Amino acid sequence: MHDEPNEFLVRAGCFSTEEKHAVYRAIHTRRDVRDQFLSDPLPDDLVRRLLGAAHAAPSVGFMQPWNFLLVRDDERKREIWDAFDRANREATAMFDADKQAAYRALKLEGIRKAPLGICVTCDRDRAGPVVLGRTHNARMDSYSTVCAIQNLWLAARAEGVGLGWVSIFNESELKRILGIPDPIEVVGYLCLGYVDTLYSAPELEVKGWRSRLPLDELVYENSWGDRPSAFNTAAGVIPVEAADQVPPASSD
Repeated sequence: MHDEPNEFLVRAGCFSTEEKHAVYRAIHTRRDVRDQFLSDPLPDDLVRRLLGAAHAAPSVGFMQPWNFLLVRDDERKREIWDAFDRANREATAMFDADKQAAYRALKLEGIRKAPLGICVTCDRDRAGPVVLGRTHNARMDSYSTVCAIQNLWLAARAEGVGLGWVSIFNESELKRILGIPDPIEVVGYLCLGYVDTLYSAPELEVKGWRSRLPLDELVYENSWGDRPSAFNTAAGVIPVEAADQVPPASSD
């Protein structure tokens, strides 16, 4: 611990208009890519930048519980897809009959098509049994790992790389295929690759699976269910429909 932590403080300030727009653009145009991957391999320096963005994520108690297992081998991908396919058939049967056809119509080919897979894991023992900030919520390390995935996702969008998060697995099968020790939690299997096109809105919304909920219906103030007395959810936010437009140059 440093006796004079103030020596590490640096001046804070808002980004320029162009920089702010770029951040919001990445957020609003990020997509869960299922099928649009190109076969071109991702350069090592690009992969390193994406992993660096993930590793810069916040983590409770600064425990940094994540690991990133890179999967490029085609045979290993096939095994992973087989495990996904078994789980996906189980998942199909869980939906009502009227939803099953729509579910089957979704193309979920990222595991085999994407040139790179990344299995993101959480080591819940990395910082010891008592972790600052995890004392009353044991899931905070997993939440931290999700922050790393979100960092990676937004960086990938900025780099023109598509990313799809595959969650339909029996975890024990994925651990067996990738040799992951039992105490380690699998948080997500990500498919990454260059893409030429992305959906203008989330694919599940485009295909009628679900619609985005209005933000106004999700915001309370001081007590659950109480609407803010003065809150404009549109104020100061770059509109979603304008997120893929480049703003004019600014001198601020």
